[in-house]
Amino acid sequence: MPVVEKDYSDVEPLLEIKDLEVAFQSSTGMVPAVRKANLTIYPGQSVAIVGESGSGKSTTAHAIINLLPGTGKITGGSIKFQGEELTTKSRKAMERLRGKHIGLVPQDPMSNLNPVWKIGFQVREALQANNVVKGSEMHKRVNQLLAEAGLEDTERVAKQYPHEFSGGMRQRALIAIGLAARPELLIADEPTSALDVTVQRRILDHLDNLTKELGTAVL
Repeated sequence: MPVVEKDYSDVEPLLEIKDLEVAFQSSTGMVPAVRKANLTIYPGQSVAIVGESGSGKSTTAHAIINLLPGTGKITGGSIKFQGEELTTKSRKAMERLRGKHIGLVPQDPMSNLNPVWKIGFQVREALQANNVVKGSEMHKRVNQLLAEAGLEDTERVAKQYPHEFSGGMRQRALIAIGLAARPELLIADEPTSALDVTVQRRILDHLDNLTKELGTAVL
């Protein structure tokens, strides 16, 4: 059956990147990492950035949410989300945007999950940080998010620590956290790169189905 491309001609872009440039400070000056990157994502659309290792995929993703590592700095171009320029927003404004409107599923679950916090508590933290639910609804929503991410027996897994999870389960927990506030855009930064091929396919298929169901755009 042929794939029918959706017509976005009458739709405002959700995310629009124009001529983005990112560089890192070194002892000899600024080293370019991203040059003249251009990208447009519409509501509910999934877009992949493809390139070899070191080509700037993760740097571009982290520039969007102003979480560039080390000495990274946006040196040119524009990033607009829902029509608003992000490169000039304050740190506080970006903190309010992250999670609630733009979610992130990072590469390495072991370094992005707190090893001394139970999984359920970490999902709860994401909900509380974004004022999604409070009180008696919190427990129910945590279990709902874990189930949506493909984890079974949510009452049990919510009480477990990251080291008790397999790699695939940890990645699913990060998906639950990334989608906790029902963001309009989810940035999935090579979310299955550390997993074997079979598990990769299952998680990516599940993420694709889930974001389509929620109407979330994915980068």
